[in-house]
Amino acid sequence: MGCRKLHSLLYFCHQMTNAALITVAKNCPNFIRFRLCILDATKPDPDTMQPLDEGFGAIVQSCKRLRRLSLSGQLTDQVFLYIGMYAEQLEMLSIAFAGESDKAMLYVLNGCKKLRKLEIRDCPFGDTALLTDIGKYETMRSLWMSSCEVTVGACKTLAKKMPRLNVEIFGEGEQADCYVEDGQRAEKMYLYRTVAGKREDAPEYVWTL
Repeated sequence: MGCRKLHSLLYFCHQMTNAALITVAKNCPNFIRFRLCILDATKPDPDTMQPLDEGFGAIVQSCKRLRRLSLSGQLTDQVFLYIGMYAEQLEMLSIAFAGESDKAMLYVLNGCKKLRKLEIRDCPFGDTALLTDIGKYETMRSLWMSSCEVTVGACKTLAKKMPRLNVEIFGEGEQADCYVEDGQRAEKMYLYRTVAGKREDAPEYVWTL
């Protein structure tokens, strides 16, 4: 409430309320970077037991210059609708244990026109989310997805349709040849734009499609 000129915040805590996030949004509209890490990554508002959608929605609506955002806490697809609608300057978004469906990721890809880096972990986003708006990846630097619902087959399809992108799958062991079935989940997938083509220095557990 007192630091109205604050531009950047990285905050670790055990819990957070929508009311607190709304207070931040009202008093600190100059945020460029806002990163909140709740140690229990799926915890709701402890006062109302509601998701933190409205609190983060207030942040992206009030902080018009926000370029970097990290989310945590219980979050539904609704918060991603807010991000796509209001976070017009957002360049980097980090998500974990959030969302309910592929729609959440699509809200962000369709709405955040300046998005450059998207990091997603342990979210229920799958092949539909990955393949619906593939043209967006041409304007981004990178997409990282781990422990999501994306399959090897979808990654192959993306690599075939977008030859100017490098699509890499990371194996769990020392070898990447465990990824033989298209229907198998790609545990870790990294996509990035390149003019140099397939890299030659990848370790054995990285499979470049």
